[in-house]
Amino acid sequence: MASVRYALVAVVAATLHADVPALIQAQCGGCHGGSAKMSGLDASSRAALLQGGSRGPAVVPGRSADSLLYQAIARTGDLKMPPGKKALSAADVKAVKEWIDQGAPWQAGAADAAAREAATWWSFRKPVKTKPPHDRANPVDAFLDTAAPAAPRQALIRRLSYDLHGLPPDPAEVEAFANDTDPGAYTKLVNRMLESPRYGERWGRMWLDIVRYADTGGYETDHYFANAWRYRDYVIRSFNSDKPYDVFVKEQIAADEIWPDDFDLDGSYVLPKSKEENLERRLGTALYTLGAMPVEFSFFGEQFRAEWQAEAVDMTGAAFLGLSLGCARCHDHKFDPISQRDYYRLSAIFAGSEDREIPITSQMRIFEYTRHQTRQVIADQLREQYKHLRPGDKDARETLLRKIGDAYVKAPEMYEKANLLVHRVPVPDTYVLGGGDWQRRGEKVEPGFPAALGAGPAIAEPVGTAWFIPRRRKALAEWIASPDHPLTARVMVNRVWQGHFGEGLVATPNDFGRQGEKPSNPELLDWLAVELMEHGWSLKHLHRVILESKAYRSTRDPMRLDADSLRDAVLAAAGALNTKMFGPPVAVRLSEDERDGMRDMSQWPVHPDAREHDRRSVYLFVKRSFRLPMMETFDAPDSSQSCARREVSTVAPQALTLMNSEWMVEQAERFAARIESSKDPVEAAWRIAFGRAPSAEERGKAREVASRHGLPRLCLLIFNMSEFVYVD
Repeated sequence: MASVRYALVAVVAATLHADVPALIQAQCGGCHGGSAKMSGLDASSRAALLQGGSRGPAVVPGRSADSLLYQAIARTGDLKMPPGKKALSAADVKAVKEWIDQGAPWQAGAADAAAREAATWWSFRKPVKTKPPHDRANPVDAFLDTAAPAAPRQALIRRLSYDLHGLPPDPAEVEAFANDTDPGAYTKLVNRMLESPRYGERWGRMWLDIVRYADTGGYETDHYFANAWRYRDYVIRSFNSDKPYDVFVKEQIAADEIWPDDFDLDGSYVLPKSKEENLERRLGTALYTLGAMPVEFSFFGEQFRAEWQAEAVDMTGAAFLGLSLGCARCHDHKFDPISQRDYYRLSAIFAGSEDREIPITSQMRIFEYTRHQTRQVIADQLREQYKHLRPGDKDARETLLRKIGDAYVKAPEMYEKANLLVHRVPVPDTYVLGGGDWQRRGEKVEPGFPAALGAGPAIAEPVGTAWFIPRRRKALAEWIASPDHPLTARVMVNRVWQGHFGEGLVATPNDFGRQGEKPSNPELLDWLAVELMEHGWSLKHLHRVILESKAYRSTRDPMRLDADSLRDAVLAAAGALNTKMFGPPVAVRLSEDERDGMRDMSQWPVHPDAREHDRRSVYLFVKRSFRLPMMETFDAPDSSQSCARREVSTVAPQALTLMNSEWMVEQAERFAARIESSKDPVEAAWRIAFGRAPSAEERGKAREVASRHGLPRLCLLIFNMSEFVYVD
């Protein structure tokens, strides 16, 4: 009977304290695990803890008072762990004590299982740069040993232009490259395209997909994010400047904690250069202000914080780690070694941070606004008076409207603002939430990292008070951007590969866990990941390595343009593309049918300048509750969640859109006006649209169409041809 009771106690203990080994791994593994075994102690297994180190056994099962591990974390003797002022929480200390007293059960599903997962699963091991299996000039070819023939030069420059710019190449540039016999012509072309500002717009759009960029919050209210565009512009500038990817990661997670600064002037109206740089870095934290969120959550502060922190964890996992962490919000992850406790320890990293609109300018600029703010007061007073007028007071209303308009023109322009992450005090506690429900509080947890992905840096904080400025996100950023992290470089390399070949070496770019696909060429993926880190995390260097390969330059199956590239290509062919960069989003004019999809047209602020409607698609207004029909038809992503790879569907509405929509007809007319004065309009149309001259058969049929139906109809036909919509 006693043995039955003992077995029952053991089962209960194992159930109650399955997470204690994970806690030990996370808190002790950095100094007492792997190759780091300070004082001879290895905390990676039960057997190692029982053996102990130079001071003797760390754990005596059933006797916590005699266990050095408990004495150290309880700080009852000379040894106090973790080192420094930061102690484990009382709840964690109590859990370890009970775990030891109940026999220190160390079962599968806890930290040893996580360690085994990390040791056996490919993506949880640090990438290693192995020697290529073949001797080739380009390392990519050395791993792939591609035998496909080279693509024609006209096709290659068109492919490269769409890959790097999202736009068709200029006909003159195609002609020059096709006839250039210089052996270095292709390399010079790659470098020239990488240095173009169009590169940042194209690859910035890729990143904006991943981080679910939008200008509104979604759901029923779909509130407006007035400053979201500042983050979009920050991303484009970051790609154009070839900002090291590890710095790009750090800026978005914790620029305010790593590069803290103010907006004090230095004797002039212009911010000092160093402050401008730190402001630019801080714009990256707007990543965490763009999530889709029902405003109704704000009726309960704790619910809003719980949902916001969860969204931050999920976004971090998807974008930087390529992991679906959200599965662990309600229970231990069913496939990856991420416990529910791990999830909430990551969530705690974002406690003490919040989204807030703040001035991003000097105090002098704010004073300049407030000095003339009385003009704004006058305009507001006139507006208030206009609401009070009776509908029949037509003359008074018209007179007052003129005064209001004049007053608003004279009112001062608001100083610059941005929505960024800021600190809040007191720092709220974080608890494991039963089923992810904010009202079902469980164990209180401290900020930390999943043990299976390697120990993160220590997070030192004052004990016994919530009134402090946290530096938790700094620790997270340094952990993720470390060259020792197994996922960060691999995940980004895979995204770049996907951008050039249509599919990544890992076909599930946001899931490098057990539910995802294994890499088709793990040695190449790891080689490129280490190559990226060894060359200063330069994405442009990575592009060059891939683009110089025979594998990239060989013939391949055609790939359809994504929605943004298709729209931009149509504008470019029509000679109408406005290449103006940056600034607030542009809401374009909608057709009558499209307006029917809007419940309230005031929520779609059409720009009064028609030239703005011809801006690149990356600058268009992204409203979560209403996607532009043309963009949606061609598989533009749902911006409420991370989009790692755009879908490519083939449906009837696509053909109908290209043939019949008002916008396409208008662009065909502009295309026709561009070429009608050419010596040979058909020749000009083919070179603009396809980067080549028409064949004799094509020329004859095109002239017949233009003769019968007019040049605009021919141009519309060109927009509908597969060669325009697909790139090989």
